[in-house]
Amino acid sequence: MPITKQRTLDYINIEWGTYIERFSRLPKDEQAKRVKAMGYEQFRDMLAHILAWWDEGMGIILAIAQEREYERRKYDFDVFNAEAVAKYKAVDEAAFLDQFEKTRQKMAADLKSMNEAVFENRRVKTWLHGIIFHHAREHLVALSRFMVLDILENDWATYIADFNRLEADKQKEFLSKQGFGNFHDMLAHVIGWWEEGARIITGILDTPGFTWTDPETDKFNVELTQKFSTWSDEDLFAHYETVRLALVELVAELPDDAFLNKDIEGWLVADVVSHYDDHPIPR
Repeated sequence: MPITKQRTLDYINIEWGTYIERFSRLPKDEQAKRVKAMGYEQFRDMLAHILAWWDEGMGIILAIAQEREYERRKYDFDVFNAEAVAKYKAVDEAAFLDQFEKTRQKMAADLKSMNEAVFENRRVKTWLHGIIFHHAREHLVALSRFMVLDILENDWATYIADFNRLEADKQKEFLSKQGFGNFHDMLAHVIGWWEEGARIITGILDTPGFTWTDPETDKFNVELTQKFSTWSDEDLFAHYETVRLALVELVAELPDDAFLNKDIEGWLVADVVSHYDDHPIPR
């Protein structure tokens, strides 16, 4: 995924800046369900985990930016995460949330002050991907319009070009791991799910009592391959872009309360967020 200075700051200021507020809008039972599904007893325990990795990553990023030496550690992730939760257990709730917010703001300020060249450093990119971008998706408790549009306008926007930049052997290896014989069939798969998701979301918004039957995944995937099998690559690539832009427009125009609809949220997460993470182009 492309990681730039501005995109990083947008994630910190918008995605992470509204993270707690978005979670707080969920019904209490849904909050508990989502936190438990991610392996935590309490939301603050997950925040402690996020906070600890922010501190760890930013310490290294600052050292690189300032050309200082830093400790290269091998992490026992289970131990690190347990220690992070334990560290803040006795901290008052208000004081803990204040610490989380101050750390987020300082992280944004520190990164904003850095030269653009720092963001080209391979280790910096790796840490930013982990603590800012990947963590936002891994611990997605309430979907934001920002995240959906960001992924559509960045990761999915360069998807075809990113694949074409791979060497032929890397393309073959990637497709094999993804379970597709060729890139044409893989794009057909992506397009078809986008179109189905858009159809259902539009139906929910426009038609009271709208109902649908979730496709049988394996059967639907075969049907998509067959549906687009006679299309040329040129036509399919153009259609991909048309559908992507239509999805951008749909998401941009969704009413705010649409993101509180579990069905709409579920389709957007599955079609846009998780689907990209299922099929990421290697870099």
